[in-house]
Amino acid sequence: METSFTENIKKIIKKHCGKYAEDVFERSMLLEYINKKTRSANKGAKSRASFSNLYAIYVILEDYIEKEYNTKGDYSKYEGAPFNKLFARQRELPFGSKLQNHSLNNRLNAEFQKYFPTTPYIPILRNLETNRYWINENLLNIKADFTFNIAKIIIEIIDEYIIIKQDSFERFVKSCQELKKISKKSPEKAITFITDLLASNVDARLFEIVSYAILKYHYYEQYIIWGFEIDNLTTENLKLYKTGRTNANDGGIDFVMKPLGKFFQVTETLDFKKYFLDIDKIQKFPITFVIKSEENIINIRNKIRENANKAYSIDVIVDKYMNCIEEIINIPVLKECFEIAIQNGHLNNILDEIIIQSKVEFNQ
Repeated sequence: METSFTENIKKIIKKHCGKYAEDVFERSMLLEYINKKTRSANKGAKSRASFSNLYAIYVILEDYIEKEYNTKGDYSKYEGAPFNKLFARQRELPFGSKLQNHSLNNRLNAEFQKYFPTTPYIPILRNLETNRYWINENLLNIKADFTFNIAKIIIEIIDEYIIIKQDSFERFVKSCQELKKISKKSPEKAITFITDLLASNVDARLFEIVSYAILKYHYYEQYIIWGFEIDNLTTENLKLYKTGRTNANDGGIDFVMKPLGKFFQVTETLDFKKYFLDIDKIQKFPITFVIKSEENIINIRNKIRENANKAYSIDVIVDKYMNCIEEIINIPVLKECFEIAIQNGHLNNILDEIIIQSKVEFNQ
């Protein structure tokens, strides 16, 4: 598969392998996998970035190169890299501060096997008792006329991918700032820009940020009247709070609304197991799902129920979970909320919120 970033990959390989570069590229499953995972490199900030699995490879290769196993020594005798060191290093890398352990433990290997179902090799080897990790050298030593160890090549490729994605996000934030300046004269440009971010192919973190900014100002004008005594009631506007960074391990709560105590979770999957897991995490408290999908809300709810029925086959169990799905907000609903927020004069506020949250999320 040729992508816009493939040329960058091939240049790096050629620097190390000379005339054998094409052979090395074609014979390496790991390079082919990385080529697939970096296809968003030149598509801008809106495209999905794949850092988690790439960083799992990156940190183990760093350890491998640091110990000089790419040039000498018997890697089979190595006691392995400790998980804590690898995990901490992942989170030091750009965009990696909230990465979880899934890629190191299973996700990378599972996806690699999906791409290469006939290979006996998986990228990461681990000892569950000692919590030590190794890269699979069978995927590093590529035979052309000579045997090339591609560890340093992969590090350079991922480094270049990081640089390009950082530049994309910097330009994204600058675009937001410029649109804010011209939004009074040309609001349609800012509206189109934000609307384009409400798409199923947009980076998951950007979708969560934009969803939050829109919903925050959609609810901004709404209020409730409440109190503990009929003669002492309080009028309070609805306030939406973001509970942390995107993709954070926060128990399934992305946004919280005060004073209603309404929970929101942003997701891009229709897998009922993910929904039910989030519901379990908060002790079956009602939750609103913001879903990165254009599909009709009734169809979404029906799909979740149908798949749950196949797995559980007990109506009372499925009903209990389904009753916890308080509301579903899909992309068309988000667009309607955006239109209402614009009518209420919040276009610039939404742009401001996107800028603030993007700078926090992408360490700008």
